Amino acid sequence: MRVLLVEDDRRIATEVVRALEAAGYVVETVRDGEEAWFRGDTEDYAAIVLDLGLPGMDGLAVLKRWRQNGRSTPVLILTARGSWAERVDGIDAGADDYLPKPFRMEELLARLRSIVRRSAGHAAPVVSVGDVTLDERQMKVFVRGIPVTLSPLEYRLAAYLLLHRGRVVSQQELSESIYGQDDAHDSNAIEVLIGRVRKKLGPGLIETRRGFGYLVPEPAG
Repeated sequence: MRVLLVEDDRRIATEVVRALEAAGYVVETVRDGEEAWFRGDTEDYAAIVLDLGLPGMDGLAVLKRWRQNGRSTPVLILTARGSWAERVDGIDAGADDYLPKPFRMEELLARLRSIVRRSAGHAAPVVSVGDVTLDERQMKVFVRGIPVTLSPLEYRLAAYLLLHRGRVVSQQELSESIYGQDDAHDSNAIEVLIGRVRKKLGPGLIETRRGFGYLVPEPAG
């Protein structure tokens, strides 16, 4: 899944990018408020990790603009500002969660997974549909309890569809969510990838809705 990281501290940005990529995310990074506002307002991301102390435009102002323009992307605020009043300001501006610096990467990842799940309408980190189970904490997919070997790209596709089960996901949405901005792929890449994932997870998991996209149905009952 594609995440936007807005952080002007290069050391922190490098560490966060490394942790997010190791956790299976595709990460795009910007370092100032104006660029952050433009990206968040014109691109679709699974989530945004937003520092408040930014050059050009304060992170809180960026967040308020996104929400005023109807952008509902889940946002996790990172900041050195630790007072309760500033946290309240961030939540009131539309943040989904708040993580003060310094922080542990494990907590950042857990909070990020949580806001992504909530935005998709789910709460638990383990998703089961038929014989297939996704465990976000382990970054693994199981079939009848047996772990399946997936490439990072295959995992991102399977995880995205499982987290958005119950609704049709278009090819364009899938492509924008699992590929990096600079990843080269042709128009048939999603179909080929879907085929590979079906072979590994079973042909009945992902349904094709011709002209619309792909669907993992909600479990019965």
